[in-house]
Amino acid sequence: MPDPTAEPRTPEEAAQAAERFRADFAAVREQIARAVVGHSEVVDGVLIALFAGGHVLLEGVPGIGKTLLVRTLARALDLSFSRIQFTPDLMPADITGTTVVVESDTEGGSRTRDFVFRPGPVFAQILLADEINRATPKTQSALLEAMQERSVTVAGTTHALPEPFFVLATQNPIEQEGTYPLPEAQLDRFFFKLLVGSSARADLVEILDRTATGRTTEVRRVLESGAILAHQRLVRRVAIAPHVRDYAVRLVLATHAPSESFDPEPSRERFATPMVEKYVRLGASPRAGQALELGGKVAALLDGRAAVSVDDVRRVAAAALRHRLILNFEAEAEGVSADAIVRNVLDTLPVSAA
Repeated sequence: MPDPTAEPRTPEEAAQAAERFRADFAAVREQIARAVVGHSEVVDGVLIALFAGGHVLLEGVPGIGKTLLVRTLARALDLSFSRIQFTPDLMPADITGTTVVVESDTEGGSRTRDFVFRPGPVFAQILLADEINRATPKTQSALLEAMQERSVTVAGTTHALPEPFFVLATQNPIEQEGTYPLPEAQLDRFFFKLLVGSSARADLVEILDRTATGRTTEVRRVLESGAILAHQRLVRRVAIAPHVRDYAVRLVLATHAPSESFDPEPSRERFATPMVEKYVRLGASPRAGQALELGGKVAALLDGRAAVSVDDVRRVAAAALRHRLILNFEAEAEGVSADAIVRNVLDTLPVSAA
């Protein structure tokens, strides 16, 4: 029996690895559905980000299942799990850990003091950053190095985080009192931003039937770390044609308005729509292009294809771009959302370059 964590060396092995990926994706999705009712698009978005090696920001009002989704995912995966409840008094050391002095006895009867690093809750493979916008910017920034470098530095020493490392953060978009909006640099670290909406009528009936009648659901562990890392490597091996990559590049560039004052090359080729020029102050970063391509690769594998299509890129565009667009005051005053701008770009950008 072939090793599921081994690198495929032949087309047959690659096909088998792709089939295992689809089976494991479906198995995890099935386990999540045992506890989480509805929100299928959000669940798929979380799993796409997991297998692409990115982090996810979940935004939605309280009580709609964001935390339940993360905890259920952790139960379905054989990974270490940690939860941090972000509050205004949370300090960076409460996340990363700290160096403490430990006294010990020697054979001669004397006592010695040593500096020992005590890891914080960030040293887990799945980290739930609950209500991340309730902590101060100083504490929020403690996650920056962890999310990008997969390591933390304490007292001049760098400590590697376990692999895979997956951050899922939640925030409430409505309540602003006592919150600190995430800075653009940290938002850009999130592979996807997923909007968790309210449940449909039938879903709400099912939720009440499960939670108000004493019914219990068992979620089994169906995937371990070695298989996840193998799937992440497989995703990066998926082919992407030059014209599809160019579409993703033009999609990112289409979010940049000519009025961006910091642009050192104002005469370069432009793809922005009139809507972008009117409402966008800052467009998406190169990380958006990475999210579009890697997310598209996962979508292609799920569809049974070995190469990315334009439709795969379009499928993940909203989740990859919405949090990377910085809108101006005019957009806020007129109620124009980042999603509306992404839809406008998708509707107007030609599939093939001129």
